[in-house]
This record gives sequence, structure tokens and C-alpha cells, in this order.
Amino acid sequence: MPVLALLTAVLVVAFEQLVEWKYGPTGIVGLLLLTVGLKAKNPAVSSAGAVVLALLVTGPAL
Repeated sequence: MPVLALLTAVLVVAFEQLVEWKYGPTGIVGLLLLTVGLKAKNPAVSSAGAVVLALLVTGPAL
């Protein structure tokens, strides 16, 4: 069980670093809003995070 928890934590941190590297601070804010909204079961906050991430992914490449 501890190995599974450690592996999950490593994957989450790696995913967060990938989002920050590719999409910058705005990507981290979107991911944070999505995560907080899901944990708090608040659809408005999670939807805002999802919209921010969707706009970053579909927006023009800089």
C-alpha cells in the first residue's frame, strides 16, 4: 500500500510540473481550480478550472 501511495504522489507531481512547463502559471491556476472544485464538490469552481485549461489547450500557440 505505501508503494502505491508513493507512486501516485510521484505521478501527480510529475503531471503538475508538465502542466506548469507547457502552460505556465495560468495552467497551474486552472489545474488548482479544477482540483479544489472537485475536492470541495463545487461545480462552479471546477467548471472555471476546466474552462481555463480548455482555453489554454485550444488557444493559439505562442
